[in-house]
Amino acid sequence: MSHGAVRSEETHSAIIEAAAAILEESGYAGFTLDAVVKRAGSSKPSIYRWWKNKAALIIEVYERSGESALTTSRKGNLRDELADFLAALWNWWGGTRAGEALRSIVAEAQSDPQTLSLLRDEFVDRRKNNLRVIFQRACDRGELQWSPDVEAAMSLAMGTSWFHMLTGTLADTRLCEVYADILVRALEVHQAN
Repeated sequence: MSHGAVRSEETHSAIIEAAAAILEESGYAGFTLDAVVKRAGSSKPSIYRWWKNKAALIIEVYERSGESALTTSRKGNLRDELADFLAALWNWWGGTRAGEALRSIVAEAQSDPQTLSLLRDEFVDRRKNNLRVIFQRACDRGELQWSPDVEAAMSLAMGTSWFHMLTGTLADTRLCEVYADILVRALEVHQAN
């Protein structure tokens, strides 16, 4: 068990495992901190000492569950690598509780300033890491130059994906190829001017 502000790895792991299991079994709607405490054999003060709120705990579970581990293909061109990543992300969101959890956190952020701050100031930037890898490889290959255009393209790719996640329209992953085509063409035209 944890003592003071020092986080015991055993307690931390127990809380994360309990939270992940409850999310998988009951979804966001059935997720409560009381259930996590009971399953983990922990306490609410331990949870609040280490996580700002329920959303912060769920975000950690979300990030450990797979998105950050989604591999990026190395097909040698931005368009194909971007399309493959978006399709993998959409399949992951659509086939796991992750999409539901993220939708719920976004919804909660609309009425909870603390969750909005967490989402905006921490979570979103970390979610761009896989896209940064893909776009950086394209720059390294000479397909484009890193610029504010690239940052905007990453935000557009994220925004498009979030739109489909929020509206429950992730099934048609062929759209990922269309979006990749549009983004790459737009970058090429903009960078040529």
